[in-house]
Amino acid sequence: MRPMKLGGEYIIFGENALEYLTQLEGDKKRALIVLGGSSVQKSGYLTKIENYLTSADFTIDYFTGVEPDPSFNTVQKGAQKMVEFGPDWIIAVGGGSVMDAAKAMWIYYEHPQLKTLEEISPPNKIPALRKKAKMACIPTTSGTGSEVSRSVVITDTETHIKHGIGDMEMMPDIAILEPGITASVPPKFTAATGMDVLTHALEALVSKRANIVADTMAERAAIDVFTYLPAAYKEGNDLVAREKLLLASCLAGMAFTNVSLGIVHSIAHAVGGKFGVPHGLANAIILPYVIEFNSQDEKAAEIYRQFAEKVGHEDLAQAVRDLNEMLEIPAHLKAEIEKDEEFEAAIPELAELASKDGCTKTNPVIPDVDGFKELIATIYYGTKIGVQL
Repeated sequence: MRPMKLGGEYIIFGENALEYLTQLEGDKKRALIVLGGSSVQKSGYLTKIENYLTSADFTIDYFTGVEPDPSFNTVQKGAQKMVEFGPDWIIAVGGGSVMDAAKAMWIYYEHPQLKTLEEISPPNKIPALRKKAKMACIPTTSGTGSEVSRSVVITDTETHIKHGIGDMEMMPDIAILEPGITASVPPKFTAATGMDVLTHALEALVSKRANIVADTMAERAAIDVFTYLPAAYKEGNDLVAREKLLLASCLAGMAFTNVSLGIVHSIAHAVGGKFGVPHGLANAIILPYVIEFNSQDEKAAEIYRQFAEKVGHEDLAQAVRDLNEMLEIPAHLKAEIEKDEEFEAAIPELAELASKDGCTKTNPVIPDVDGFKELIATIYYGTKIGVQL
């Protein structure tokens, strides 16, 4: 028996969902807004957020500049800002990196005695939160599902290794899904973040912990990605497609945070940390190869077959490749990295990292380190699974 948690206190979605900010309550009414770049400000949505909060008598401060694949150094700086300002609401406005960073900052704000990334990394537990603040997440991309997940990925500042950390304490209290806020996301990032959603959903479907509740959410999310991602990619202002993808991201997030993921993420974490490949893009490239690899498991193969039928295809790996091609996503990692000798030299390290990643244990087929080496090389060069290099 494994208990499930489907989000925090509330999930608010649809046009004008941001208005819910006027209902936030707190003893001090101090809100720290965590941001990445300036896109939210340029789109006008930051002003809307500020106006709703000030109308509810909140004092506002900001932590800006969260980078893609946030570093522990950024987390430490944000936590210090929180200690100085003393918010009772932390409001993350951004993509997965911003939300992940804000959740990690929250831990160190609530527990300043913690000093290192290792102290919150597995097998250590996250200490109880919400003694100082609650958290609201406003995703600006349709990708990670971090607004309803227990997970964060933080990069070690010194080693550049990505640490995946999961604990239900980090489930945000409020998730606000405003479709218009995602309309300004450029096509390239729309594609990568949308494929991140698809990866979450398809990995959840074949997870060793899969169950009927998570399956229902994951399947709907994956179908909607196939249906609406091409439209959002071609026309960013298609708010119907944007809302469908934002909800798909949330559904996939609720699914995988309860049943976990698989080796697409294990490999993406390793490759992304070592070679700087953006997470969603790495997932998109790796996904069809892992579908083929996992299909040696009869149960997984049947799940893939049945799902492929629901989106009008016979071969799910090929369906993903066709979608990638439509979205102008490379067919192999070599096209993105272009460092053959350096990559080949790194394969043993990447294989070790992937084998130890927390996502690996719920994959339907678990390769040994040598198996990871072969698979990673295959994904880099774009050869068929099982072909010796």
